[in-house]
Amino acid sequence: MDRVALSGLRARGHHGVFPKEREEGQTFLVDLVLGLDTRPAAADDDLTRTVHYGIVAEEVVAVVEGEPVNLIETLAERIAQVCLKHDVVQEVEVRVHKPDAPITVPFDDVTVTIIRSRA
Repeated sequence: MDRVALSGLRARGHHGVFPKEREEGQTFLVDLVLGLDTRPAAADDDLTRTVHYGIVAEEVVAVVEGEPVNLIETLAERIAQVCLKHDVVQEVEVRVHKPDAPITVPFDDVTVTIIRSRA
């Protein structure tokens, strides 16, 4: 399976279990790895035979900016389902970063990574 990757998609969301997270919001970053067969698109040099990653990026940002959820696990699942709606995408790896998570000790990042497929 071939891979198309998008890294560092940024959006502001209001996800989290604490009132401050819901009220003020924070920046989330999303990395995607889409699994698909790119051979048909490459053979014909045809965008319609592959995934349009610009559209996927817009859809993912809309999910992050959309309805708040408590857990980034839930957010990752919603993002995965949006990606799998594209017929050519057979598998997706989603990593959601929450670099401003409310943690009381020094840290660089918090991430959740999930892998989902059609099978």
